[in-house]
Amino acid sequence: MNKTDVPETSAMKDFLALIKIGIVNSNLITVFTGMWLAFILNDIPFLSNLDTMAFTLIGSALIIAGSASLNNYIDRDIDPLMERTKTRPTVTGKISYSKVLILGLALVFAGSALLFMTTFTAGVIGVIGIVSYVVIYTMWSKRRHVSNTIVGSVSGAVPPLIGWAAVDPTLDVLAWMLFLIMFIWQPPHFYALAMKRADEYGKAGIPMLPTVKGFAVTKRHMFVWTLFLLPLPFFMTELGTAFIILATVLNIGWVVLAATGFKAKDDLKWAKYMFIYSLQYLTIIFVSMVIVAVI
Repeated sequence: MNKTDVPETSAMKDFLALIKIGIVNSNLITVFTGMWLAFILNDIPFLSNLDTMAFTLIGSALIIAGSASLNNYIDRDIDPLMERTKTRPTVTGKISYSKVLILGLALVFAGSALLFMTTFTAGVIGVIGIVSYVVIYTMWSKRRHVSNTIVGSVSGAVPPLIGWAAVDPTLDVLAWMLFLIMFIWQPPHFYALAMKRADEYGKAGIPMLPTVKGFAVTKRHMFVWTLFLLPLPFFMTELGTAFIILATVLNIGWVVLAATGFKAKDDLKWAKYMFIYSLQYLTIIFVSMVIVAVI
């Protein structure tokens, strides 16, 4: 990128882009949900455990931000090749590589320390999340295997487990259902994005499913992943009948939308609808869990 092409940005905007603040915020919702449910369902007064809440939320935010920074550092050679990543501060040169590396390591270490101050289990899960995202996904599978999205889904599914484990390290069945919802949600979500960016991923040499196998195969995979969500609400009876009904309706809606892809005349338009639905799905499902737990 030429110097004249570098967009004018503030230091704060560059920092927020580096740590992927949108991903940090969305993941904190799931961390909070896991922690909240653990408090409510175990009859633990959260007002007496504000320190646990603070350590968990701040620690989680730091390890996610640090992992994102390290991801930017590792991907600095391919980010210039993609439209959605070519303005990252590691590409424009607004932040030096050495500073990005130091910042990323500092954030993950600080965040891990805070999580270990809650429970040992929460700290271990946090470390697993860091390693699975930075090492197993970014450094190993992302550029080598078409299953990279599934591999990366592990790290994206651990935030609610961290939240729950910070309060209740025994990890109830419900905690694992939160993990499974997040794990299963990610392939159809990211495949929809990958369909829209298939050419860019191909240019960057990243073997995403739509780029390697084509749209038809990708749509079949997305349909199957949405089917996997259908039984999960019935293992979450602690949240009540209203939640089971709501979650089931949302799941069926996503399955139906996924099925329409087989006859879609405009694959990219359909992928856009799938992507939007996935975002709304995640927000509604996790916010509803917080609400029904106290009703």
